[in-house]
Amino acid sequence: METHASALQIRAVSTADAAAIAAIYNHYVLNTTISFEEQAVTESQMAGRISACLEAGFPWLVAETEDGIAGYAYATKWRERPAYRHSVETSVYLDPAKTGRGAGRQLYTALLRQLRDSGRRTVIAGIAQPNPASVGLHEALGFVPAAMFKEVGFKQNQWLDVGYWQLPLHAFQA
Repeated sequence: METHASALQIRAVSTADAAAIAAIYNHYVLNTTISFEEQAVTESQMAGRISACLEAGFPWLVAETEDGIAGYAYATKWRERPAYRHSVETSVYLDPAKTGRGAGRQLYTALLRQLRDSGRRTVIAGIAQPNPASVGLHEALGFVPAAMFKEVGFKQNQWLDVGYWQLPLHAFQA
């Protein structure tokens, strides 16, 4: 049975989701240059990341179908200095078998609404290049290019660029 975005339930994450989230993330870690990590993340490590995010007051959402977790999106601190406290960095990852059907947009839209409603001002997304699917998703949601850093990562025997896209939440209309 094909999974469609309309069959998704968006909910807050639980540390019980750590194994499924790690499995999704590890696909990108081990098989792509989308994540700059190079070693698989364990269930325990992912549970720790989830807990730290939630304890810091940042949202982390999962998209779930009858088949399990289809993807997740979360926000973290953008930078350490106090003046940055109204800005966040976001990430979204989907099960590779469930991409291209609107699940990422639905999940990310829910996260952005939460961030806007919580009083956050700006969302920043770092996207390893090339990644036209992620760029397309971000730009469809109103993100605009803000910076491009050349050859700042090295993975899979190649130098990689990272672009940053920015969304002022007062302009987010979903």
